[in-house]
Amino acid sequence: MLFNSLNFIAFFLVVTTSYFLLPHRYRWFLLLMSSCYFYMVFVPVYILILGFTIVVDYFAGRLLESSKDKKRKWFLIASLVANIGVLAFFKYYNFLNENLTLLLKNFNIGNPIPYLSILLPIGLSFHTFQAMSYTIEVYRGHQKAERHFGIYALYVMFYPQLVAGPIERPQNMLHQFREEHYFDFDRLTEGLRMMLWGYFKKVVIADRLALYVDPVYNNPHAYTGSTFILATFFFAFQIYCDFSGYSDIAIGSAHIMGFKLMQNFKLPYFSNSIGTFWKRWHISLSSWFSDYVYIPLGGNRVKFLRWVFNVLTVFTISGLWHGANWTYIIWGALHGFYYLLERSVKKLLHFIFGDFELKSVFRVIPVILTFTMVSFAMIFFRSKDLDTAWYIISGIFSNPVSQIYMGNSQFVTFLSVLSLLFLFFVEYLQYKGLVTLYFSESKVTRPVRWAAYIFMLFSISMLGIGGNSFIYFQF
Repeated sequence: MLFNSLNFIAFFLVVTTSYFLLPHRYRWFLLLMSSCYFYMVFVPVYILILGFTIVVDYFAGRLLESSKDKKRKWFLIASLVANIGVLAFFKYYNFLNENLTLLLKNFNIGNPIPYLSILLPIGLSFHTFQAMSYTIEVYRGHQKAERHFGIYALYVMFYPQLVAGPIERPQNMLHQFREEHYFDFDRLTEGLRMMLWGYFKKVVIADRLALYVDPVYNNPHAYTGSTFILATFFFAFQIYCDFSGYSDIAIGSAHIMGFKLMQNFKLPYFSNSIGTFWKRWHISLSSWFSDYVYIPLGGNRVKFLRWVFNVLTVFTISGLWHGANWTYIIWGALHGFYYLLERSVKKLLHFIFGDFELKSVFRVIPVILTFTMVSFAMIFFRSKDLDTAWYIISGIFSNPVSQIYMGNSQFVTFLSVLSLLFLFFVEYLQYKGLVTLYFSESKVTRPVRWAAYIFMLFSISMLGIGGNSFIYFQF
């Protein structure tokens, strides 16, 4: 069920209203059944995959808590193998098989392993990582094993963040399902603000930018360098508004019921470095990799070459997490290279100039440079294959100044630019602290806030494009 559909609006109203009308002791069951229905709307049979991993991890958690010594380690390994095994089969089986075929072809050997027609379960990477965080935290002793099977199943399946995050930790979520939440009008208005801003970013900005981006990237041979630059620039904002818009709707809908989900985006395009960017972009995933991959590998408390290995490993795996394609792997590895290069340049500048700060007028330079590097890497993220990515890159550098494609409708392109200006204006106010997130408790007067709300509602109703799936649903 898509957030940007009338079906979801009806679903949300019924579930939220029922949640507050029901006695507290029955609410977990309502949310669990509602989440099952929400997921089964996509492909009903794939609820069985979720059920399998939930059963495995529930009992693994119980066994991890009651066992000692080496048995605990083996129970954790069994849980991780089950989760990663399901993810690997559905997401990477054909990718690995295809690359094995190419490898064996060099030795004139046929590949006897058949290709399978596999439909990737929606949101598999998200709820797999959330489930894995539970067993890891129980193993580390940071979380007690959940005894209530229904509560644990709800932790994995909670519908607002089931298919595209935020990827939560058990310490943050499990106790919230036991707490009694009362209806609160202020919380209702705050949640609706979040959802309104999320819908605006998705249906007014992201989906309209897609009208320009998709034709260019789907048929790059029909376009030239300047068009590639503009399409890549648009895609950087398309994917941001698409994914952060989903997160806003998820966080807002949960907030209305009293649940606090972690913030997933924090003005990432105002970052002045790649390191800062990854502290502000898809925060739940980057922190997951930091806690469960980077730090266990040794983090930065190791020798230089091992640290380089750790950084590149984490970023490359992060790229692979996004999809079974070499384009995603290169995208992730490129960010790792950016990070290493940035750290090296900073050390060199510190060695030459000592401690120094850019004057305020020049502080925008590292922000622009960071955005440019992120946008360049997005070429690989958006391209369907490496040939397409190389063609676009070569087109940008060989003919950067050329006639720009203005879209099927110049008016639509003009509206996209206007919506981006509004986005920048609102986020700049947030960056300067003139408004807090989603206009709540802002220093802006009430008439101005209401004018913004009315503008967004009008834009959503008149200019919004409904029914388009979210980009991160494919992951």
